Amino acid sequence: MSLSSRTLLQLGTTSQTAKVHPLVIFNICDCYVRRPDQAERVIGTLLGSVLADGTIDIRNSYAVPHNESSDQVALDIDYHHNMLLSHQKVNPKEVIVGWFSTGYGVTGGSALIHEFYAREAATTPNPVHLTVDTGFKNGEASVKAFVSVNLSLGDQPVATQFQEIPLDSRMIEAERVGFDILKTTTVDKIPGDLEGMEASMERLLALIDDVSKYVDDVVEGRVAPDISIGRYISETVASLPKLAPQAFDKLVNDSLQDQLLLLYLSSLTRTQLSLAEKLNTAAQIL
Repeated sequence: MSLSSRTLLQLGTTSQTAKVHPLVIFNICDCYVRRPDQAERVIGTLLGSVLADGTIDIRNSYAVPHNESSDQVALDIDYHHNMLLSHQKVNPKEVIVGWFSTGYGVTGGSALIHEFYAREAATTPNPVHLTVDTGFKNGEASVKAFVSVNLSLGDQPVATQFQEIPLDSRMIEAERVGFDILKTTTVDKIPGDLEGMEASMERLLALIDDVSKYVDDVVEGRVAPDISIGRYISETVASLPKLAPQAFDKLVNDSLQDQLLLLYLSSLTRTQLSLAEKLNTAAQIL
């Protein structure tokens, strides 16, 4: 058989790229932690826009309740539409650009879900499927992006296939600071109010020491002065209220006592609600 008479199976190609903001990744991880006990993974909607160069900019997300088995997937479409309307009231320029799922790579039901979001994302030519490996299969939270491309036999399309595309993580400076802190910090539990206050005070004292050392170095001629930094330090010092040490101590102690009182009241409220729920359950059984 000559080469010209063969029928070739061809896979479509794409030059599409995507970028995701860290808020989306954190939100997906939070949804996974809060998932129902019987759910193995979390799926949801990606919101954003398509940039002028064709790059899909993923800026927001929300989870969508679903049930899935080996051969079918059921999405709560009403919940999806209500959440979409709520998000667009705040950010009307954000549209559906794809969907996400937790887990490593695509699964058998991904094609069905992708078809649904392809219909929903009317303004996005080829929606993105974002996967976040919350199980740390390779020792890290792998984040990948896929698009659907046509698999054709000659000139006839016969199937679709997911193809990975380049994914870039973009963040502004404020997001980068928070991301670096979360990336390098490993904790067994979320810190409480007092622990958070202690960490903030230690951080503040460290910053004050750095500023004091910089000022001493400038005064003694070890470092060249920077007018913008000096002006910023001057404005910061001028914005502080002039309080006597005794008044400042009283202000801090009063605020601390208020926080402790709120913690006590919230703990008491949780205990009362738990008791009421148990009594109500017992009454229904009897």
